[in-house]
Amino acid sequence: MKKHFLISCITTVSILINSCAVNPVTGKKEIVLMSEAQEIAMGKDADPQIVAQYGLYENKALQAFINEKGKSMAAISHRPNLNYEFKIVDSDILNAFAVPGGYVYFTRGIMAYFNNEAQFAGVLGHETGHITARHGVAQQRNAMLGQVGLIAGMVIAPKLGQFAEQASQGLGLLMLKFGRDDERQADQLGVEYSSKIGYDAQQMANFFHTLERDQKRSGAGEIPDFLSSHPNPGDRFVTVGKLATEWKQKLSLTNAQINRNSYLKRIEGLVYGEDPKQGFVENSIFYHPVLKFQFPVPTNWALQNSPQSVQMAPKGGKALMLMTIAPGKTLEESASGVLKQYNLQVVDSRQTTVNGLQAITMVADQLPQQQQQQAQQQAATVRTLSYIIHYGDLNYLLIGVAGTSDFSNYSSLFTNTMQNFKELRDASKLNKQPERIRIKTVNQSITLEQALRQYKVAYKRLEELAILNGMELKDRITPGTMIKVIEN
Repeated sequence: MKKHFLISCITTVSILINSCAVNPVTGKKEIVLMSEAQEIAMGKDADPQIVAQYGLYENKALQAFINEKGKSMAAISHRPNLNYEFKIVDSDILNAFAVPGGYVYFTRGIMAYFNNEAQFAGVLGHETGHITARHGVAQQRNAMLGQVGLIAGMVIAPKLGQFAEQASQGLGLLMLKFGRDDERQADQLGVEYSSKIGYDAQQMANFFHTLERDQKRSGAGEIPDFLSSHPNPGDRFVTVGKLATEWKQKLSLTNAQINRNSYLKRIEGLVYGEDPKQGFVENSIFYHPVLKFQFPVPTNWALQNSPQSVQMAPKGGKALMLMTIAPGKTLEESASGVLKQYNLQVVDSRQTTVNGLQAITMVADQLPQQQQQQAQQQAATVRTLSYIIHYGDLNYLLIGVAGTSDFSNYSSLFTNTMQNFKELRDASKLNKQPERIRIKTVNQSITLEQALRQYKVAYKRLEELAILNGMELKDRITPGTMIKVIEN
């Protein structure tokens, strides 16, 4: 057995070493475990899942804008042969990300923080650079190389992980963080690509400063995703600034475009922050105005909302609640599907009603996967409480999950949330409107703070709006300058 295992490992490593390809950006050979066709297929598989998870932002003009600029950038990139797709997803998270094969996504959250086209183009080039340098593919390579040394072992996901994973299946690729060397290279490519299509890449450095300020305002616990694995923003600002100057000289770019006003006009009316129609929390109650339901959220539990599901968990991570739609025409059909989907064995099940709505409630334990049964014999069983509630034309699943030893500590919280699911009738919640970015033209020479106060911006939000505008409150504004404010 040992001899065969050794031969297998040697063969595996030999295959890996010989699976080399030339990196399109560096021109150097590197280990690659997938062909370009496989890389493209990966992106095609991930794209519909990403769109389903976040939804596309409903603004045809902005979608056309990112696609137009993205295609121009792709054409001068190191991999112009790929069929790139550029999209704005409907999330208030301040982020941009790329998927191997040519897929780039900006959130509406990050679109709100750009103050000119040049900043937008710099980040667009950065994300395109991740694709052209095959950073995502390299991550897959590194993960697989790491597994060579773990063949004899077994990596088991946290016992509650499957339930969260079901709500965002296939999106693991998004969660992979690029190393700092990759991020520096993507910055370099962002400067190069945005300069080559005529923009002032120095503005990309200015945008990093805006993100750094937002990070400090929000606190260390809420670092913007776009910064979470990146080089130090201060160092990055200096490096990108130097690169921008070099590329201007290389290209003789004497009239590099910034296009501040044209960009601000594009984002007039952009939804800012949470969009109530997707669901929102007020006073520990989750409301969904479109689907017209509500339920309480346990105190001090974090909540993550997406078009597909609502996930809730306490800080310790010992429990999880998930709300989603359960496929099936009848409650019985939905219940059967839930048991099969999560590999559950019923402990107790009964018909019930929840605020006049027909429902099935089940207590069930998760069975270990067949191949893992031996390894998990000593592991604690996962226990679940489910309510499947028929409301409107849909069956809603609310499922609470905890280890058997912790289940009794959380069952009353699960029950309180599930038994208080009900129809939303409050007109103020049904008609709640989102905040939107509005562009105002300042007609006198005043400071930004004075201008914001003229537009009735609350004192507690002045610094937030200064960062959003990429300015300091004390900065003086010349007549005719456009600024962003937030209104309902």
